Amino acid sequence: MAAPAIRPIRLGLIGTGLAVEKLHWPALCGLADRFVVTAFTDASVDQRKRFAGYSGVEPARAAADRAALLARDDVDAVLISVPIPHLYEVACDALAAGKDVFCEKPAGADAEQAAGFLALAAGHPDRTFVVGENYFYRDDLRYARALLDDGAIGRPHLMAWRHAGRSVPRAGGFTGTPWRQRPQYRGGVHLDFGVHHIAQIRLLCGDIARVHGAVQAANSTIDAPSDLTLNLVFTGGAIGNYTASFPEIPVPPEPNEMRLYGTEGVLVLAGSESERRVTRSSPDATTHTMVFRGSDNGYRAELVDFADAVQFGGRPVGSVAQSVANAMVVQRAFDSAERAAALALDAVPAAGPVPLWRPRGATGLFDGLPGQRISSTASFAA
Repeated sequence: MAAPAIRPIRLGLIGTGLAVEKLHWPALCGLADRFVVTAFTDASVDQRKRFAGYSGVEPARAAADRAALLARDDVDAVLISVPIPHLYEVACDALAAGKDVFCEKPAGADAEQAAGFLALAAGHPDRTFVVGENYFYRDDLRYARALLDDGAIGRPHLMAWRHAGRSVPRAGGFTGTPWRQRPQYRGGVHLDFGVHHIAQIRLLCGDIARVHGAVQAANSTIDAPSDLTLNLVFTGGAIGNYTASFPEIPVPPEPNEMRLYGTEGVLVLAGSESERRVTRSSPDATTHTMVFRGSDNGYRAELVDFADAVQFGGRPVGSVAQSVANAMVVQRAFDSAERAAALALDAVPAAGPVPLWRPRGATGLFDGLPGQRISSTASFAA
């Protein structure tokens, strides 16, 4: 006898700005069997109209405010996408209303609010509460993590990553958002965007035991440091350096590659949103490259993981604790910069090493997932 069909989760959207339009809505469109949007709201009436226009969701499903949306019986869960300073208060209201919660990152505008997120999750153990982190779900990063778990480069001992790219306000883009230009949260661009990089580092290199950071302000369009450099010591014994720069002047094209050096090889992660590459070198001067195209950088997969947790139980990879662990690296980095000292990083309760996500019931990494993966082998001069 066939198992009964699972009813799609009735989803309410709180906030329908750029993150929903560019990231979450395209993913939801491919998950009609898992989610149906039954309500939405936004502080901006114009933004509510815009969402109804491009999504096709009936304008009648617009709620006047979040209280009205949370009071609805046809909303099982909510996706919260509001400015960083308001994420916590909205998540509080949603959990108090008995809804499962998928909340945009980061978990907290500062260290105090990060602790509040942990307490909030602990206080609602009966609810699925996720803070989104698509980098945990990206195909190329999961592939790289699987290689590391299999010992493909031996014992990793050094990580090196420099990311530099111009950041100026652009209409219709994330950098054009006023609350990002004058952030009311500690860390500025390094908490908003750079926290994704921290998630990648933690996924691939493990937890961080100690940080030594320095910052610089070199971008007059953002009221926060534009540059951050971090020396890292990992709990597994490896060391690393991460440098991120978001200047206002144009910079020459840079590789922006992450390199992981092991005792038996090197792993290089590079590419762009349209095409990402993972290249592994071997002691025989051979390289093995996997190219990833046509994926959505993990937004679909993180929603699938959330839906699985709501419908079938279990703990999603993108837990609140994991998001707090990411955010606290940034907060501790800024502490270190202010004190001009290397600082220990306390373990976040209930976080631990980031699990490797696989589709539910799958044996492979990519079972049932969209996208194209192409492998190749070459040699290089030793």
